[in-house]
Amino acid sequence: ECPLCLLPQPPEAFPALGCCSHRSCRGCLQQYLRLAVTESRVPVACPHCPAAIQPHDVHRLLPEPALRDKYEEFLLRRLLVADPGTRWCPAPDCRYRSTGGNAGRGGCPRLTCGREGCGTEFCYHCRQPWHPEGPCAPVAPTPSLATPSAQPEEPAHGEPSLDRAEAEDIKVCPRCSAFIMKINDGSCNRMNCTVCGCLFCWLCLQEISDVHFLSPSGCTFWGKRPWSRTRRILWQLGMVLGAPMVISLAAGVAVPVITIGIPIYMGRKVLAASRRSSLSGCQQCLSVTSSVLLSLFVSPIITALTVGVGVPLVLTYVYGTVVLSLCR
Repeated sequence: ECPLCLLPQPPEAFPALGCCSHRSCRGCLQQYLRLAVTESRVPVACPHCPAAIQPHDVHRLLPEPALRDKYEEFLLRRLLVADPGTRWCPAPDCRYRSTGGNAGRGGCPRLTCGREGCGTEFCYHCRQPWHPEGPCAPVAPTPSLATPSAQPEEPAHGEPSLDRAEAEDIKVCPRCSAFIMKINDGSCNRMNCTVCGCLFCWLCLQEISDVHFLSPSGCTFWGKRPWSRTRRILWQLGMVLGAPMVISLAAGVAVPVITIGIPIYMGRKVLAASRRSSLSGCQQCLSVTSSVLLSLFVSPIITALTVGVGVPLVLTYVYGTVVLSLCR
């Protein structure tokens, strides 16, 4: 049975993938690859795990030559975006790539598109049309781009005003400057650029790590905007002053819950498993009793490790990271 369409299929309908051992029917895999390539989600991950499907498997499963060419183009673009010396021609409908060469030197180096029939000249630094008369001019933000300085236009007389949070739906990837659209409805702010793979925060437009939303930066995992400075400082002060009481309360609750909960959980699991087996009543009682007794010896060790490791980590975060943030 295919785990995607839940239909029974013959064994030969499940092609093997070189990236992992998961199997799905050929029809589901082809449809999945079509959608992924059309939406530029390249490299394409396995539908069951994060492993990337190898290019030869994509070419083998995608029947359309146009999609295979698009897949190769997206792979190449992903590779070139990581190269800081690569520039894309700014002319409309031109996807030709150029390299800067000695562009790292002073001034505004001029690049010329090498595609036949184009020949557009543009600046290496600002990626705008070539401007020999002066240095690069900063590009002014437009109301459609959600930057902190971008303000929505004033509504005409008689028209309803547009909320700023609803207008901020297009932003620029901090790594490759690709435009990214998001419905600004307070949903997840952890964004992944499909062009260069950059993982960034939608609120502050900074590349993030896994602990970005745990840091005292004011960015929240859900929400339309970061916390204000006053709210952030009050929250940090509350964490510093209330950390000892909260940690003591959490540890006081965790110790009995873990110590008692593990034996109860293991006893219920072993009892349910023994009832499904062909064991006699005496054997079931013996297996449940042995598992509970073993858990009673193991649970204090798990409790000590949890409290002994968790409490110092929380204290280090509160009186290290949060205090340093307050002092800035």
